[in-house]
Amino acid sequence: MFSCILVANRGEIALRIVRTCRELGIRTVLAHSSVDRDSLAAQLADETVQIGPASARKSYLNASAIIQAAIQTGAEAIHPGYGFLAEDADFSEACALHGLAFVGPPAEVVALLGDKTRAREVAAAAGLPIIPGSPRECGTTAEAERVAGEIGYPVITKAASGGGGRGMTVVRDPREFSRSYREARAAAKVLFGDSRTYVEKFIETARHIEIQILADGSGNVVHLGERDCSVQRNRQKLVEETPAPGLSDELRAQITTAAVACARAAGYVGAGTFEFLVDQDDNFYFIEANCRIQVEHPVTEQVTGLDLVREQLVVAAGGRLSVTQEEIRRTGAAIECRVNAEDPERGFLPTPGVLSEFQPPAGPFTRVDTHGRVGMRITKDYDSLLAKVVVWAQDRHQAIARMERALGEFRVCGNGMHTTIGFLREVLCHPIFLDAKHTTSLVDQMISPR
Repeated sequence: MFSCILVANRGEIALRIVRTCRELGIRTVLAHSSVDRDSLAAQLADETVQIGPASARKSYLNASAIIQAAIQTGAEAIHPGYGFLAEDADFSEACALHGLAFVGPPAEVVALLGDKTRAREVAAAAGLPIIPGSPRECGTTAEAERVAGEIGYPVITKAASGGGGRGMTVVRDPREFSRSYREARAAAKVLFGDSRTYVEKFIETARHIEIQILADGSGNVVHLGERDCSVQRNRQKLVEETPAPGLSDELRAQITTAAVACARAAGYVGAGTFEFLVDQDDNFYFIEANCRIQVEHPVTEQVTGLDLVREQLVVAAGGRLSVTQEEIRRTGAAIECRVNAEDPERGFLPTPGVLSEFQPPAGPFTRVDTHGRVGMRITKDYDSLLAKVVVWAQDRHQAIARMERALGEFRVCGNGMHTTIGFLREVLCHPIFLDAKHTTSLVDQMISPR
């Protein structure tokens, strides 16, 4: 196991990694921006290094500064968390060149699965069903328009290097396709430095189901079950739960088996997520793989009792997984709600500010992953995630009731700040959600009359 690692992230995930390292007796170095020098993660880390100003591009995305900080402090590995450089193959390769372990898949796997068109090819070769669409990126607008016409509208255009729900545009009217596709390519270039874009059939009413994978360098691959992430706005997840309600045991077995097969085919090592859409007829389709720890990983931890960050560190150090597939047991139901500093009444617009009151909920089987505290400034420089409230119960009905109670206890105030707490409580009591009939269109249905 490592004796020292550098954490190249911020917020709740940085704090989460530092805590597991402390339990393992691993010394931690936090690489942080100027505005995060007094964060909770900085206070708990054994050492801190300021790598740049508030701008993410000059700090958390500054690969050379992060690697230099690791070398100077004697770190043996870098944990990138999620976002920022977590799925950057060049960064993973640069770590290896400097003798640093990257806590994540090898660079070649990140490059393979990070390219959505190549990931589709790997999945198809492994026997997974994929959504009808262009076999690879479309070279011209005319080619993309032809594919869209063949598969039928509505269609969705996706950036080949996209991720995190970004770089996607739904087109319903053929007359709008040419303009929309050109705009999508331009946006992909700005967001990801790569204009390559492809086209898929857009499945209107679908559930978003993802499978948590763990794999080590000895060829062991296991799944930890599924998570339902269908409650989304603009393809950004708001509520995640496990087990996925309404999923038959047969379908669950088919999807988890498919995810393991795809992970093996890609040579996957580390913690990752293979994501699928399930339509109204229970047909499932592979959509992408995420080569990192997910924001919603706590719900899986709650039902399995496994520490996913610990597994990441063990595997990155060359060790084997702590469990076999037969030893994994899932018990009860868990739900996670993302509390963001956003105003649902204004299209979920981020609302920066200083926290004047911050009192997270507590109580039985209630976990809150957060970096929030009174006096902390929520800035516009980073994403608006403030806290993740996670509850466990014997069944989904009890878990929903427990989450409603927990969110009702959460007290957050700040100058000009709004949060998604009220909206999340609306989701929990919505009849469609309570009946487990919700799809990725639920939030649009809820906000359309507003």
